[in-house]
Amino acid sequence: MTASWRFSALADRHRALGSTLEDWSGMGTAWTYDKDQTEEYLAIRTRAGVMDVSGLKKIHLMGPHAQYVIDKATTRDIEKLKPGRSTYATMLNDEGKFVDDCVIYRMGPHSFMVVHGSGAGHEQLAMYAAGRNVVMLFDDDLHDISLQGPLAVNYLEKHVPGIRDVVYFSHIQTTLFGKPVMISRTGYTGERGYEIFCRRQDAVEIWDRIVAEGAEMGIIPTRFTTLDLLRAESYLLFFPYDNSEMYPFETEKAGDTLWELGLDFTVSKGKTGFRGAEEHYRLQGKERFRIYGVKLEGTEPAVEGAPVLKDGEQVGVVTMCMYSPLNEHTVGIARMPVDCAVEGTKLTIRNPDKELAAIAHPMPFYDVDKKRRTAKG
Repeated sequence: MTASWRFSALADRHRALGSTLEDWSGMGTAWTYDKDQTEEYLAIRTRAGVMDVSGLKKIHLMGPHAQYVIDKATTRDIEKLKPGRSTYATMLNDEGKFVDDCVIYRMGPHSFMVVHGSGAGHEQLAMYAAGRNVVMLFDDDLHDISLQGPLAVNYLEKHVPGIRDVVYFSHIQTTLFGKPVMISRTGYTGERGYEIFCRRQDAVEIWDRIVAEGAEMGIIPTRFTTLDLLRAESYLLFFPYDNSEMYPFETEKAGDTLWELGLDFTVSKGKTGFRGAEEHYRLQGKERFRIYGVKLEGTEPAVEGAPVLKDGEQVGVVTMCMYSPLNEHTVGIARMPVDCAVEGTKLTIRNPDKELAAIAHPMPFYDVDKKRRTAKG
C-alpha cells in the first residue's frame, strides 16, 4: 500500500475479512479475503454480493461548458443523454487509441458525473476543461458500494420505493437508511445490479446494514477481484489488464483501437470532433489483433498471460480465464490474430505445467442476450 494516496472509509471492514488492501488506482482495495472466492462468485450469480468499488474515480463537471468538455473527451453524443440517465463511453488519444473508459451520468442541463478507472480519464477531461466555463471536481468523499446479483432488487425494494422502476443505465436521487444517496442501475458483473453512491460519513453504516440484513437472503461481502471471474464470462474488459499496456507489441508502442477491442459500439453513430476521431475511423479494417473468447476443455483455467498457440506457434495471450462450477465451463478472454478470432478455431493454451486444448469462442459466454442485467420490473 506504499503507493496509495486515496483511502476508503470501509478499509477496516476489509481488513476484518482478511484483506491486506492492495493498491489499485491509488486506493487500498480488497483484492483478497480469508474465504473461498468461488463462494462470492456464486453469491453474485445466484443471490447477491456487496462490494466496495470506491477506487473508481468520480469527477463532477458543472457549468455551461461541461457538455463541451465531455463531447470532446469521449466518444458518446451527450446531447442525447437525458438527466437521470447514464452511458458507457471510451476515451482515445490523438492516435485513435484507447486510453480509458467511463460511465457518464447526466445530473442536469449543465451537471455531469464521470466515473472512470485507472486510465487517463482525469487528464483527458482536464485538458478540455482548461480555460472553459466549467468546474471540475475530483470527489473521493463520494463512496461507491456495489450491490450486484438477482436478489439485489429484492433487498433494495424494502428500503427504496420505486427501485424496480429504475431501468438499466439510469439513476435516482433518494435515501437509504435515512442517508442521502444516488442509486445507479449499473455494474460490472453481467447481473442486475446497483451502485450506491454515498457520503464517506455514511459508507460504514450503509455497508454494515446491507451485510447484516442481507445475510438471511444469502447476500455476502465480496472482494474486488471477484469481478475478474464475472467479467470473463460477461465480456467486460478491464484496463490495462486486457490491453497492450500489459501485453506489449513487439515492434509498436502500447495502444489498442476500439475495433481491436470490440468497443467500437461506444462511438455514437456519426459522431465526429472527439479526440482521436479521425484516426479512429481511419483505422477501421486495419486491426492487428482481436479481443476474442477462448473455451477450454476440462476445469483447469489458463493462468493470466498464458500463451495461445495455433499449430504449435504462439499467436496470442490469455488475459483472464476462469472455471465456473455453476455454468460448468472454463472460459477466458484472449488477444489473438484476426484470422484466429473465428468461432471454432482450434487452439492450445500453455500453462506453466501443461498444455490445454481450447477453441476460439465468441463472447459473452453467459447471458448472451444480456437479459439478466437489463431485466425490467
